[in-house]
Amino acid sequence: MDDDLPRPRSDAAGLLAKEALDSYSQDELAERIALLEAEIARVRAHRDRASAHRAAADALFRPRSS
Repeated sequence: MDDDLPRPRSDAAGLLAKEALDSYSQDELAERIALLEAEIARVRAHRDRASAHRAAADALFRPRSS
């Protein structure tokens, strides 16, 4: 029933972009950068897996030409 409705998503990146960085030390900023870079890599890997999965499904269900 409700499965067809879009799921609400939080905008974590938007919240991070609004946060003031003035109170962070150099070390804390470096740690934050490392964490964000790791998250970017995780999201890219997921995107690539999803893309490969979609391509495989498209190839499987594509009408065969005679």
